[in-house]
Amino acid sequence: MKKNNFPLLLADDWQDYELLDSGEGHKLERFGPYKFMRPDSQAYWKPNKPLDEWQYDAIFAGRDGDEMGRWSFKSKVPEMWEMNWKKIKFYARCTPFRHLGLFPEQSVHWSWCVDTIKKSKRQPKVLNLFGYTGLASLACAEAGAHVTHIDASKKAIAYARENQNLCGLNDAPIRWIVEDALKFVEREIRRGNKYDGIILDPPKHGRGPNGEVFKLEESLFELLNSCVQLLSDDALFLVATVYAVRLSFVALENTLQDALDENGMANKGNLEAGEMALYSQKYARALPTAIFARWKANL
Repeated sequence: MKKNNFPLLLADDWQDYELLDSGEGHKLERFGPYKFMRPDSQAYWKPNKPLDEWQYDAIFAGRDGDEMGRWSFKSKVPEMWEMNWKKIKFYARCTPFRHLGLFPEQSVHWSWCVDTIKKSKRQPKVLNLFGYTGLASLACAEAGAHVTHIDASKKAIAYARENQNLCGLNDAPIRWIVEDALKFVEREIRRGNKYDGIILDPPKHGRGPNGEVFKLEESLFELLNSCVQLLSDDALFLVATVYAVRLSFVALENTLQDALDENGMANKGNLEAGEMALYSQKYARALPTAIFARWKANL
C-alpha cells in the first residue's frame, strides 16, 4: 500500500464561509452575510485583533465542545439562511450546541469524494454514517452516486431533507435513515450488502435513537473494521474524520490500516492521514479542526 503521510487539508474552496480571525480560545467566522464568535480550544495564540474589537452578529457563550451554553445576538439573525458550496445549496442556522448546521472544513472531503465518483464513470453506492445535515450526501448524489444517509437524530435528518429540497435534488437516489450507525453497519454485514464508498464522521460519544451508547475511543477499531467489511470488491473510497478526542491522526491511520489489512483491501488502494484546518486568507493562519484518514482505490 502506498501511503501519503502527514497532509494538512485546508478548506479554501468557499465563497460563503470565511475564517476571519482566531486566538485566545475563540474564532471569528463569516457564514454567508453573518459573523459569529465561537469558542475554540485549539486557538492558543494571540488573535490578530483583540477579542474586544471583534465585530460579530452573535456570540456563543460556553466552552469549546461543551453542550452547555447559549447564543447572544448583537443584531438580527434569521432562524435560518441560505448558503452555497459549489452546486450545493443548504441552510445554516444557530443550533443549541454552538454549531451552525455545517462543518466547513469538511468541504475538503466533499471535493475528494465527488472527484473520485466522477472519475469512476459509474453510479456507485455510497454510505454516509453520522451524516448530520446531509451536505456530503447531497454532494455525492449530485455527482451521480446512490446514497444511504444514516444519523441517529431525527432533527438532523429533517434538516438534511430541507437541504435536499433547497438543492432541487428531491429526485436524487438518497435514503434518509434514522438509526444507530454501528447497529446499521452490523445489520448490513449480516445481510451481505456492500458499498462502493463510505464516509463516517463519528462523534466522541453519543446516543442512538433507542438510547444506544457510543464511545469512539472504545469502538474505533470495531467501527472501522465493520465499515471495511462493507466495502465492495471494486470499492472506490473510505474516509473517516475524528474530532475532539485525545487521538493522533497516526493512531487513526494505523487503526484503519489494520482494518484494511484484515479484510484484504490494503493493496487495492492508497491510504493517507493527517489534519484538517480552516484557513484565514487575510492573516495567513490555519486553525486545526480535526484529524482524518482516508483510503482511495487504485483507479
